[in-house]
Amino acid sequence: MNRITVYERANFEGLSREFTCDVPDLHELDFGDCIASLKVVGQPWIAYTDPKYEGEPHAFEEGEYPSVGRPNSFSALRLVHHDLGDPQITLYECPDFQGACKVVTEETNLAYGYFNDRVASHIVQRGVWLLYQHPGRGGWHCLAWPGERLADYKLELNFQARLSHLRPLQPGRPQ
Repeated sequence: MNRITVYERANFEGLSREFTCDVPDLHELDFGDCIASLKVVGQPWIAYTDPKYEGEPHAFEEGEYPSVGRPNSFSALRLVHHDLGDPQITLYECPDFQGACKVVTEETNLAYGYFNDRVASHIVQRGVWLLYQHPGRGGWHCLAWPGERLADYKLELNFQARLSHLRPLQPGRPQ
């Protein structure tokens, strides 16, 4: 079974709660803005800084996280239900899916190739992707969901064609 266990203190200490389904507002369960560590079993979870899956998303794949990058800031949790096997995203050099394109099926550091800081739109064929502003999973990031057609990074992401790194979320172990 897919689940996330969240703790109010680092190193899995303090009060804890376990969830097996989406939680649009942790404040309603008296556990908003207090998560400092967590454990994920199965599929990845996305923690959001604002209720109703708004604000900055943070992805947590299967594993233990004795500390989180933004402690005491998560207000919603969403289980990733999508098939994460065989991921694929097509990147385009120009807005509206125009210009040169590149099909990506695995974690890629664009800083080593032609497409670094030149992507302006994308189409996600399969998987859920994390897109990063800087190489090495650095800087501002966002999520790209299956079926998503993002026509202009400048208008819709404020990335201004500065995508440098991307990776697909990894599926959890079958339960």
